[in-house]
Amino acid sequence: MQKIVCSGALIYALKTKKFLFLHRTQGKQKNLWGLVGGTNEDKETPWSALQREINEEVGPVEIKKSIPLETFVSNDNKFSFHTYLCVIKEEFLPQLNGEHNGYAWTSFGSWPKPLHHGLRNTLNSKQNLAKLETVFKLIDFLE
Repeated sequence: MQKIVCSGALIYALKTKKFLFLHRTQGKQKNLWGLVGGTNEDKETPWSALQREINEEVGPVEIKKSIPLETFVSNDNKFSFHTYLCVIKEEFLPQLNGEHNGYAWTSFGSWPKPLHHGLRNTLNSKQNLAKLETVFKLIDFLE
């Protein structure tokens, strides 16, 4: 069996300090809130696949900085999901494709429900929360 590699973007708007979530309309993740992202195609790297997915799912976005947040690998090593924190200047109106029927800009910890279970685990991870806290402290320091 071929390995499945996916990537997702936790998009963070500096101006409002809010995160973008999308409401899924299709597949196993139907009616759940999740990130912009999807499955890598052919020989794409996780980052190049994510850039393509962002453009397809919400339209062109100017990312100021991207920071790898987490790579989840399944126990059988056949599935991996790369999560990136993607920092942008300000919120935008997503140009949704048919995969999603809604979006939400939310504050830290005020995540929409129900969240995709993998994303919920990512956002509840003490290690990931510590990484995000460090990034936000650095952003505040640099402003």
